[in-house]
Amino acid sequence: MRHIPKSATGVLEIVSFEDALQEALEPSLEYDVDKWLYVPNTYGEYRYILGTRGVKPLICVGVNPSTAAPDALDRTLQSVQRVAKFNGYDSFIMFNVYAQRATVPDDMDRELNLTLHAENMKAFDYVLSLDEGGHPAVWAAWGAVIEKRGYLPRCVRDMIDIGERRGARWYSAGRRSKAGHPHHPLYLKSDSPLEDFDAGAYLDSLA
Repeated sequence: MRHIPKSATGVLEIVSFEDALQEALEPSLEYDVDKWLYVPNTYGEYRYILGTRGVKPLICVGVNPSTAAPDALDRTLQSVQRVAKFNGYDSFIMFNVYAQRATVPDDMDRELNLTLHAENMKAFDYVLSLDEGGHPAVWAAWGAVIEKRGYLPRCVRDMIDIGERRGARWYSAGRRSKAGHPHHPLYLKSDSPLEDFDAGAYLDSLA
C-alpha cells in the first residue's frame, strides 16, 4: 500500500506530541497498548512513534514514516524488529527524521514544517527517556534518502543535540555507502551487528 500525502503538512492542524501521547496511552480497541507504542494512535498524515514496549529499546531512525501500524508491520519494520532482537534489545522503536507519512520520499514537504519538526523532536526526547539504562541506543538507518530534502540533515543535527543531553549512543548496521550514508534496514541480514556511528562527523562530511 502506498501513502500519498493529501497536502503539505503546513495546511494541517498538527496535534502536539504531548496530546497525542496521552491518547496513545489510553486503552484501544484497535491494538494492545501494553505491547505497542503508537503515536498518534490512529492512521494519519504523520506519525511520531511506532514500536514495541520494553526497558531496553533499540531506536531505529529512518527518514519518514510509511504505512506500518501496530500488528501490521511492513518489511522494513520486520527487519528492524529482527535486528533489534539479535543485538540483545527487548523492544524496538521506529522513529523518523521527519514525521510526515509518505511512501515515496519525493512526495515529502518541499519546505520544513517547523511546527511538525518541533513536535517530532519532543517525541525523540521522549523515546530516549524510555531506556532505563540511561544510554539509549540510536540506530541511524536512513540510507541515501537523507539527500531528498535539504532540511533533513538539519533535523538530524537537532536529534544529535537532544541525544547528547540524554547520553545517547549512535550506531549503524551494514555497509555504509560511498557517501557515508548508513544502510537502510530493508535488506539487512537478521544477524547484522550494530557498529558505532559518529553522527556528528557524518553530518560534517555532508556539508
